[in-house]
Amino acid sequence: MARLLGSAAGTARGLREQFEAGEMVLAPGCYDALGARLVEEAGFSAAYMTGFGSAAARLGRPDVGLMTLPEMVDNARRIAEAVDIAVVADADTGYGNSINVIRTVREYEAAGVAAIHLEDQVMPKKCGHMSGKQVVPAAEMAAKVSAAVAARRSPDFLIIARTDARAVEGLEAAIGRARMYREAGADALFVEAPESETEIETVAGAFPGVPLLFNYAEGGKTPPLGYERLRELGFSLVIFPLTVLLSATAAMRDALARLKAEGTPIELLPSLPPFDEFLEFIGLPEIQELERRFAEG
Repeated sequence: MARLLGSAAGTARGLREQFEAGEMVLAPGCYDALGARLVEEAGFSAAYMTGFGSAAARLGRPDVGLMTLPEMVDNARRIAEAVDIAVVADADTGYGNSINVIRTVREYEAAGVAAIHLEDQVMPKKCGHMSGKQVVPAAEMAAKVSAAVAARRSPDFLIIARTDARAVEGLEAAIGRARMYREAGADALFVEAPESETEIETVAGAFPGVPLLFNYAEGGKTPPLGYERLRELGFSLVIFPLTVLLSATAAMRDALARLKAEGTPIELLPSLPPFDEFLEFIGLPEIQELERRFAEG
């Protein structure tokens, strides 16, 4: 857990080192700082700031391009400041052309995240597992990737290029686009929403030695694979954008239904974290320590 006073943990370098060591990094999705702290407490080395979850939590709306660059960066900054693990962030399309992408990269890097992914959808974009997506010309996206690589201040800040072309142009075209984006300088590739295990295998086989991202979206177009199978296929990063969001929604629904039915939370109390334990988890002891340290007089 990141402390209010302390030095940066160098999480960007840590994520690149994990990729280069051949490790498969698991990054559960989070949409706020509390969720990021829970991811860290659970022992994960990375958290994923999900755009789908950010739109749902901050706006109560679907992931259809409503979140703006300032809103997304503000959310990323709050998450990155709360933890000492790497944060991978959704940066949508880069919020415009190549010049906009330069600013997007600078803003996210300054926010303290370790990596972002940029996609080749037309704005306003849609969640990668929704229908009705459109993509920009491949050359336009390759130029945006080149701009992103040129814009970063540290080589440890990773640029992940995502293509949504599978649903629009077919799998082979999506793989061809991913090759272009790798040639443009992308550190890792993200071929979104393959629709069968065979397609997943085809994507993995097309890029030996290249860091690949697998999007584990429960209920989406991509079938679920087991941990060992993903390792065998060579994926470097697995993100789980929906797991915590859907789990939290189910838990809150249940708690609210019981509160409405019973009128008080008495029956819920045994299943809830104790209040003092929760205060400790979110950092009250550090605040109290700082109050003593900087007390007037």
